[in-house]
Amino acid sequence: MKAIRIILLILILALGFWAGMKWQQALPALLPHSDTVSVDSSLAKNLPERHVDTVYIKDSSPSPTLPADRSGGLRPYELDMIQLFEGAAPSVCFITTSNLRYDFFSRRAAEVEKGSGSGFIWDKEGHIITNYHVIQYADRAKVTLADRTTWDAELVGLAPGKDLAVLKIDAPKDQLKPIRVGHSDKLRVGQSVFAIGNPFGLDQTLTTGVLSALGREIESIAGVPIRDVIQTDAAINPGNSGGPLLDSKGELIGVNTAIYSPSGASAGIGFSIPVDVVKWVVPDLIAYGKINRPSLGVDFVNQSITSRMGLRGALVLNVDEDSPAAQAGLKATRRDKYGRIVLGDIVVSLNDQPIESNNDLTLELENYKAGEVVRVGIKRGEALIEVNLPLILSR
Repeated sequence: MKAIRIILLILILALGFWAGMKWQQALPALLPHSDTVSVDSSLAKNLPERHVDTVYIKDSSPSPTLPADRSGGLRPYELDMIQLFEGAAPSVCFITTSNLRYDFFSRRAAEVEKGSGSGFIWDKEGHIITNYHVIQYADRAKVTLADRTTWDAELVGLAPGKDLAVLKIDAPKDQLKPIRVGHSDKLRVGQSVFAIGNPFGLDQTLTTGVLSALGREIESIAGVPIRDVIQTDAAINPGNSGGPLLDSKGELIGVNTAIYSPSGASAGIGFSIPVDVVKWVVPDLIAYGKINRPSLGVDFVNQSITSRMGLRGALVLNVDEDSPAAQAGLKATRRDKYGRIVLGDIVVSLNDQPIESNNDLTLELENYKAGEVVRVGIKRGEALIEVNLPLILSR
């Protein structure tokens, strides 16, 4: 009986195997052509071997007619940053300074390197903008352009109170690419910023970050406060001074001037002079060698702040001591004993010309000279008053 059972089991297995083979051969004919399975060749190799004859393999190799990827696999934001750098870098230059030392016995002069910094091309006339402290106490300065050519620089003008200076080189116009100049009156905290310079003598270095704060105040080399300074966390190291701070369009929004760091290296807090200040200082430095613009003797709150407050006019931040404005009783913005901000006077007109912003006032003052008396319309609280003020030279 046992042998009979074994023989029957073998016959059943053989019959099942034969029926399975017949079913597998008949299956393709039973399926419609559109239902035939089509998979990628990389998947087909993982299918059991006995099913391969029912699978149509699709070639996954790339078409030779597809265009080549010229981006090198870079992300769009990386390509934008590369384009920004390549567009602005030819306008940035490397500045080295030196002093002349005389030998007591031979009376021969030897040139000794003093320091280095950054700068940028302002116009096709060869004017170079940098910080005053970059060339302070230097006897000579040389400017190296992005094309590696080096030129002797002539000092044109100084503004120690703004930490700005203008040099001039006699390079051919076709080698000079002026930087694109933007605006700083509508900057916003959080927007992207880019700094190009020569930190530690490493030329053409790009650092990135965000605009961290507006309306900061730092002290210039001359001991005069520089107000409305831009704060950024883009790395600004020794050697970056005088270089440009750019917005995402590649336009100049500030001149890098200082860092806050006990060690002297970047600590994530850098400061830049707003480009709107640069735009009114530089023409005076080129024309007169110094700032020769009239002033009311007051400082004003940053325009971006007053705009957010919904104020029209130029809000007085500080009044210079012993100035005609102080003698006339103009009131500065302050805090009361509870720490609350008390707004100062708001300049709303100058000789009956309406003043809507700080820039309006700056442009209107260009029509006058120091010593002239102007009629200033002031909003003090809800009252409108007028005072006559003699203009003084800006610091």
